[in-house]
Amino acid sequence: MSVCPLGTRWYNAVWRWHFYAGLLCIPFILWLATTGTIYLWRPQIEALLDRPYAHLATRGAVASPDEQVAAAIRAVPGSRLHRYILPDAPDAAASILVTRDGADQRVHVDTRSLAVLGVEREDGRPMPVVSRLHGQLLAGTTGSVIVEIAACWAIVMILTGLYLWWPRGRGLAGVVWPRLRGGQRLFWRDLHAVTGLWVSLLGLGLILTGLPWATAWGNYLREVRAITHAADGPVDWTIGGKSPASDHAGHHGMAMPAPPPPPGELARVIAAARPLAIAPPVMIAPPAMRGAPWSVTSDAADRPLRSEAKIDGATGRVVSTRGFGQRHWIDRIIGTGIAVHEGALFGLANQILGTLTALGLMLLAISGAVLWWRRRPVGLLGAPIPLSRPRFGWALGAAIVALALYLPLFGATLLLVLLVERGLLRRLAGPRRWLGLRAA
Repeated sequence: MSVCPLGTRWYNAVWRWHFYAGLLCIPFILWLATTGTIYLWRPQIEALLDRPYAHLATRGAVASPDEQVAAAIRAVPGSRLHRYILPDAPDAAASILVTRDGADQRVHVDTRSLAVLGVEREDGRPMPVVSRLHGQLLAGTTGSVIVEIAACWAIVMILTGLYLWWPRGRGLAGVVWPRLRGGQRLFWRDLHAVTGLWVSLLGLGLILTGLPWATAWGNYLREVRAITHAADGPVDWTIGGKSPASDHAGHHGMAMPAPPPPPGELARVIAAARPLAIAPPVMIAPPAMRGAPWSVTSDAADRPLRSEAKIDGATGRVVSTRGFGQRHWIDRIIGTGIAVHEGALFGLANQILGTLTALGLMLLAISGAVLWWRRRPVGLLGAPIPLSRPRFGWALGAAIVALALYLPLFGATLLLVLLVERGLLRRLAGPRRWLGLRAA
């Protein structure tokens, strides 16, 4: 039997990992790209959904914030104030989050007539549902872990794909742009390779900026920061769909409800907060303990615009303020990345770029599936047959270890795959043949 050149063996080995990673990731890429694209346009979608509450025709004096909150609580008997969201305009309704039985209800109240215009469960609103579809598959922690595993292997798919795409002396045709006159097989091959070139770096960016939300990676980062004393208070993003426990735990409604505040405090806090020019939407939360300051936080999608303040409800005194630039540098990097991921950092251009990236990833997945389906032998999975194994140098080993340390679920699933392949699948003739594990 002839011995294959080292370069050919490496190419074949990389192709096999790319093939398996691609088959695993294709359905998840299509799902995440679709749900992610919908979420990218969240501001426009929510503006359309909330249009009935944006411009009201009622007249008269504006009722006090306490009266508005009382109207919201009457609409949800047995509830308590959780967040008061400052109206964006004088003719807009007030959105008030009240908590009952551990669940938030969003109540829209006319600030003048005190009429309740709508009540909706916060986690049942369309965009939070899309967010859970995107990050958790509506399956809680289990879904978050599945999505994270797919994301880890999507990184492997992209990196191995770039290795396979590398020109190696070829011209630009089929590398930078597809060749259109070489038949369907060449067309699909070029479409896959060229799309991969243009979308790979942006796709990697989307995946990496989405990791802070993931269950394993988010908790991993939190533990590393605690060990290295780099923690800077609770983060303002969810981890595995759950907000960190704090008295100002973001907009997801998971903090413990506060006791009823004394009359007049909310009005004083609002009056003190307005001159601070906090980026909207502005969330005002009562203190967890009587006498403690109120929390005023920005929930702006463009996270570098976020700031927060602590205000004494009894006097209206601003106790403290904190802007995005005062957060730990790790939080600033992650916050900026999240803003890019959500299409909020540089406005409409960010949304368009994110949408084009998602469409490119979908095209990459579809073209890869077409290539596999057209090439696979009947009755076999169609994986590349392994050639003589190349030796693993220290550089490759170090790269795999580094990637496994950065992505713990990649390391765990890689070890599991290798153990199952070596210990079981290679010993069974049927699976060995179907999976393409037999040696050439």
